[in-house]
Amino acid sequence: MIQILNLDHYYPDGTHALKGINLTISDGEFLLICGPNGSGKTTLIRLISGLLKPFSGSIRVNGFNTVNESKQVRGLIGMVFQDPDSQIVGETVREDITFGPENLGLSQKEIDERVDWALRVMGLETLSEKPCYLLSGGEKRRLAIAGVLAMSPQVILFDEPFSFLDYPGIQEVLKHLVHLHREGHTLIVTTHDVEKVIAHVDRIAIIHDGELKMAGPPEELITKLPQFGIRPPCYALLGKEKVSWLE
Repeated sequence: MIQILNLDHYYPDGTHALKGINLTISDGEFLLICGPNGSGKTTLIRLISGLLKPFSGSIRVNGFNTVNESKQVRGLIGMVFQDPDSQIVGETVREDITFGPENLGLSQKEIDERVDWALRVMGLETLSEKPCYLLSGGEKRRLAIAGVLAMSPQVILFDEPFSFLDYPGIQEVLKHLVHLHREGHTLIVTTHDVEKVIAHVDRIAIIHDGELKMAGPPEELITKLPQFGIRPPCYALLGKEKVSWLE
């Protein structure tokens, strides 16, 4: 699905944000990209989404290059930003979800079907006419996801999806992530706090100082997380079996 080869990225101030990243992400995989703040996680998924262009190296999504074939890539990938307010543009919940499909040039019938489906999937039907500024943090996060789903992407990128949420909000968003994965979406989540999601992912990739240090199943890498400034989940620290935040 996604092939990242020899990826390097510099920022205008000279910061070497990513250094020689090589990573393959399979269709339908739930990948956790973890690392301390400033390690390059957000830069990596912005490059995957096509929001940034790599300094060198390449990224292909279903064979399409993110630089030369960006239109095709945008049709395959959706991204949920760390701050949902940054991607909410509509006055009401329904208007916001409608914005994306309208810009795809779809028929009104298909737009309505997509919006109704996204509202239903994300449990927002009763809030469809509610002004966006009155939503809670968890509701805004669900709205951001619904807006992406209405675009029908195969791959969904989540940048720190649990930031600023209380415990019920975290459970709410996590429930929808797990459901999307079961429905066949490829999910890529970045976080420095692995506790909330690690019990559900297929694989983790550890980014530190712009380098991909390790990638593999969570059970193989959990004990190595502290080497890279990442706090392991409590169940691992206590020597227990993995525990989901949904339990």
